[in-house]
Amino acid sequence: MDPLTLFGLFAVTLMLICYGLEERSPWFVLAFAVACVLGSAYGFLQGAWPFGLVEAVWSVVALGRWRAKMKSNAAPPAARKG
Repeated sequence: MDPLTLFGLFAVTLMLICYGLEERSPWFVLAFAVACVLGSAYGFLQGAWPFGLVEAVWSVVALGRWRAKMKSNAAPPAARKG
């Protein structure tokens, strides 16, 4: 297994773990976004630009979700939903 393949394996494994733990903390959502950036880099480095592009979009979506979760956690308890 070459270093690029190991990097890709690390990126997608981190994505899977962080996605599974997202409900526990907003920080796992941020970690998922970072893992998506790593997955995007892997896609572009290996020449699969559609994969790299989709992972880049997912990282932006995850960052938006992280910001929303951080804002909802900062709201007073009475203002929180759920």
